[in-house]
Amino acid sequence: MEDELTRQSAVAFEPVSEITSYLLGGGGKRLRPALLLLSARYAGHCGPSAIRLAAVVELLHSATLIHDDVIDSADTRRGRPSANSRWGNHRSVLAGDWLYMQSFQMALEERNFRILDILIDLTQKMVEGELIQLEKLGRIDITEQDALRLATHKTACLFSGCARLGAVLGGFEGADEQALSEYGRYAGLAFQLVDDLLDFTASAQQLGKPVLSDLKEGKVTLPLIYAMENGHREARELVAQVLKEKEFNSVRPETLVALVNESGALDRTRTLAHDYARRAKSCLTNHADSDYARALLTLPDFILDREN
Repeated sequence: MEDELTRQSAVAFEPVSEITSYLLGGGGKRLRPALLLLSARYAGHCGPSAIRLAAVVELLHSATLIHDDVIDSADTRRGRPSANSRWGNHRSVLAGDWLYMQSFQMALEERNFRILDILIDLTQKMVEGELIQLEKLGRIDITEQDALRLATHKTACLFSGCARLGAVLGGFEGADEQALSEYGRYAGLAFQLVDDLLDFTASAQQLGKPVLSDLKEGKVTLPLIYAMENGHREARELVAQVLKEKEFNSVRPETLVALVNESGALDRTRTLAHDYARRAKSCLTNHADSDYARALLTLPDFILDREN
């Protein structure tokens, strides 16, 4: 899969190739392509199609990261300068657009409308997630339902699509295909909740970006929602102040982190993440044991235990 990504980067239009090589060289867990490859093997598929589609979903993910950083005016990504801070917004947006189109060009080589349906659906949902986030940006009246809907669109739908693509490659249909799709969705929700937790519990070095950067960008995530729901008036006032200033001027990040922790919001978020991980594992009960089944059962634990 890494070789395929290198090939695609090498043949890209030169202004795009520079950005793509930079992004793909910046590391990342490659969790989405790993999920697709494991799901395909779990479903009985062994062939080049899975490798090609694993590269497709990683390129799609890279395109969303480029656009996300432009929208958020982010300066860093994985501990390095973001694409937009190096090459500017215009070139970065166009590079992201090119990657979207290149991903679909690669997927077309499969000559399989079912695969294209899945990719189009998950791409639309991710764009809808960005629009939902823009609508909620800077607002303090965000609910748990709002946060989970956003997590589903922005993160879980791609995880779900990766697992579903693996199922389709292996010939799964009906309930078997749906079970793998649900596995991916629950794993993706757990992944996003751990992301939300890490914004409060990890160091800037671990995250590769500043701590509490979500709130600084106007995003009220689930730990903050739970802290404010728990009647922690001081936490609500501090969140409102940061949203107003769009910066940590009169509020110290560590003060807010301590209040959220004391409110029990981090434990509540962590419990929900563990629940989603458990639900993901429960989707894998209908097939015989194999190395790939065991790997998929382990993946939610990896998600829960990650530090960046």
